[in-house]
Amino acid sequence: MGLFKSKEERRIERDIKIRQGIRRIEKSIAEQNKFTDEFVKNARHAKQIGDQTSYQFVRNSLKKTAAIKKLLERQLLAVRNALLIKRQAEAAADFAGAMKIMAAEVGRLYGETDLAKTQMDWEKAMAQSQSMEERMAMFLDGMEGAAAADVSAAPTEAISDEEIDRMIAAEEQVGQAREAQQMTDLRAELAKLKGEGQKETK
Repeated sequence: MGLFKSKEERRIERDIKIRQGIRRIEKSIAEQNKFTDEFVKNARHAKQIGDQTSYQFVRNSLKKTAAIKKLLERQLLAVRNALLIKRQAEAAADFAGAMKIMAAEVGRLYGETDLAKTQMDWEKAMAQSQSMEERMAMFLDGMEGAAAADVSAAPTEAISDEEIDRMIAAEEQVGQAREAQQMTDLRAELAKLKGEGQKETK
């Protein structure tokens, strides 16, 4: 059945596959965020019970998760940039197709004189030259940007030990504040119940 699909149908199918790939990468990034939250909670628990081995293991897992998330974010950016370039190429192809049709129509109306054909050929060549220069510049910029990103990312860690310690400490403070608020609410509720009990005895 695929042999009988039109050019437009095949283009739509390719676009759907690209969007599906983008959604899968976005979902993976969201999952890494959830993993980070869970690892921070586990690290806090390990710290509370004094399990240093588990604490170190969770810290290493956090670093690995941060590295995976950064890689996924770079992949997502690359796919989005490629999609933009694809759309630009499609727009250029639409323009070229329209110009080809108009060139044929103009040639037909004017009896395909040599002057009209020469002018259209020249304009087409100029358009192709400009398009090729722009695409080449974008391609070289992309290669240089990717190379620079690889060089800057290689020697450094995605997240430092100090940042992981701060994440765990922040989670611990949130937990303590939550527990303190729960105790305050319980005391207020007990005081209220005692007050109502005293009213009833009177």
